[in-house]
Amino acid sequence: MTSDSVKHGGTTISAASFELKSFLSAVKPRKASTFVYAFVITFVVLTVFLVFTPSPITTVSHSIPAYILLPNVTASNTVTSPSSSTGTTTLLAPAPENLTENATFNSPVANGTNSLASHAWEDMLLSPDNKTNDTARGSDNKQRTVEAPLSKDVAVNTTGSLMRKQRRKSWMRREIKSLKNCEFYEGEWVKDDSYPLYKPGSCNMIDEQFTCISNGRPDVEFQKLKWKPTKCTLPRLNGSRLLEMIRGRRLVFVGDSLNRNMWESLVCILKGSVKDESQVFEAHGRHQFRWEAEYSFVFKDYNCTVEFFASPFLVQEWEVTDKNGTKKETLRLDLVGKSSEQYKGADILVFNTGHWWTHDKTSKGEDYYQEGSNVYPKLDGDEAFRKALTTWGRWVDKNVNPEKSLVFFRGYSPSHFSGGQWNAGGACDDEREPIKNETYLTPYPSKMLILEKVLKGMKTPVMYLNITRLTDYRKDAHPSVYRKHKLSAEESKAPLLYQDCSHWCLPGVPDSWNEILYAEMLVKLHQLRGNNRRWKPKGYRS
Repeated sequence: MTSDSVKHGGTTISAASFELKSFLSAVKPRKASTFVYAFVITFVVLTVFLVFTPSPITTVSHSIPAYILLPNVTASNTVTSPSSSTGTTTLLAPAPENLTENATFNSPVANGTNSLASHAWEDMLLSPDNKTNDTARGSDNKQRTVEAPLSKDVAVNTTGSLMRKQRRKSWMRREIKSLKNCEFYEGEWVKDDSYPLYKPGSCNMIDEQFTCISNGRPDVEFQKLKWKPTKCTLPRLNGSRLLEMIRGRRLVFVGDSLNRNMWESLVCILKGSVKDESQVFEAHGRHQFRWEAEYSFVFKDYNCTVEFFASPFLVQEWEVTDKNGTKKETLRLDLVGKSSEQYKGADILVFNTGHWWTHDKTSKGEDYYQEGSNVYPKLDGDEAFRKALTTWGRWVDKNVNPEKSLVFFRGYSPSHFSGGQWNAGGACDDEREPIKNETYLTPYPSKMLILEKVLKGMKTPVMYLNITRLTDYRKDAHPSVYRKHKLSAEESKAPLLYQDCSHWCLPGVPDSWNEILYAEMLVKLHQLRGNNRRWKPKGYRS
């Protein structure tokens, strides 16, 4: 009995122990699950609380790049600028003129109280890629607010922003230094597959005379060459950056059809950089750009214009009546071109003359040149050229304020007629490569030596874009027979007799002229900044 009883008791204890173990093994996972669920719920609640509860740490707007904080033109000509390094920055959208595509555009007011360089320009130039903030800029005249994005760590480290700005300044100094120490006009043409700066056929603002690819030219390699100075690399022309540089201003080309060639090139480069191309239009609603005396392209979002005034001699073409009552044409060497009053207030002026001085009438100089009432029976062409440029130089010295405007003069662009001149069967249609041997380049024109002397004698600084030699290499880039989409019946009979070996296909050589103009502007504005002279964007207040 006893033994049976003991055995029975042992069995009872063993059963109880087994049940307890079973209970504990069941309870442990439930506790773990409950703990995990509680932890997850708590974590989610805490996270939501932190996200939607404003942080006591002040956020800083330095995550907005410095060059975005450029002042914008407004109807009241005011700008709300950051007053401290904290909080958000409110920018006012620009208020361009009230324009319509077919209305006459009133060009931005020039030469007001603004002058030549400022910190705003430096900030704008600091970024190598010049990214723009679309939210901060618009054309609807509404005030827009740019807020610092919510940082992952809630607070933004101002030290990092300052370091980035310092790096951009360092980059800018190196870039400008390399350009300042560089001779832009000595170098070579090199192939670059990233060129041209705009696609052939993409710009409807090019005159038919220059649209060689659309007119049937089969080769495209001439468009992939860029000018490379020996001691530096020209910065690729950044249209957005240049538009910021001329915001609220007038950039004007004055001269002959070669300057029109350059003007159309720049208009296409700039037009390709805007987000809304409908906001770029000719002020008078024109769509042909060859026969009128003046054109003005409006970039409405930037309240600026890029203009061209035809003045092939820079002095006035005239008409006198001889003793027999017959009227004859003369050239008034003592009077600047008639359109001078229209471009007198421009902020940036790019002049040229040259090609028309090589025509028979001007080169012979017989009963053609006039000063006052005196018509010279005969006057040497170079002397007439010197007199005309002296008249132009006096006008610039009298009417252009160098504290408020930049003046450029583009040099002579060589022609490449073979077998005759433009009116005598000259040709260049078989040229497919640039000149490789310098011995085949033409001598430096005597008229450009005269120009250099005139420029040295002027009070107003004029930057000489000496593109003559670098352009002379490019015998491959003229329109030649591809100057028209459809030839007339007479031209079709002998198409090779009607060639253009003076002007340039677009895209093409004038794009490089504009890249040099752009580089010269970068250097000049930096120099003016160093001399404490100020070029403020229109509407800017320090």
